[in-house]
Amino acid sequence: MNPYAAYLGSNDALETIGETPQRLTSLLSAIGSGAGRAPAPGKWSAREIVVHLADCELVFAFRLRQAVAEDNPVVQSFDQEKWAAQYDAYDLATAMQAFAALRQWNLAFIRSLAPEALQRNMTHPERGEMTFQTLLETIGGHDRNHLEQLERIAGS
Repeated sequence: MNPYAAYLGSNDALETIGETPQRLTSLLSAIGSGAGRAPAPGKWSAREIVVHLADCELVFAFRLRQAVAEDNPVVQSFDQEKWAAQYDAYDLATAMQAFAALRQWNLAFIRSLAPEALQRNMTHPERGEMTFQTLLETIGGHDRNHLEQLERIAGS
């Protein structure tokens, strides 16, 4: 089960993953000084979305490497709302720098792998069995979900 597959649609996961930092930069420029304002009560601001993406990139980095280094690992899940409780500690510029650097690092890792790595198996505690390719699709779909949120905030 991949809850983010619908967001990815027919788009290529790796291409989407590679384009996200530039799209984020463009959307944040359009949002400007409003990045700290939530679009509605209970919704994340643009800054909080970028902090979340940086947090998730840390998680994805470990999962990607664990899937290659171990046979059928059980990847760690996390409660994003508990992590979000600390989001006021982070500024937008640092969150964007962290996300962009980690994404570049993860892309270099992914691109270094042989094609058969895409079939490596792992187990997610909530989603069950998945492959490395499914994880890439999850990352790409997750990106698109949050980019769509930022597009709404930007009014584009």
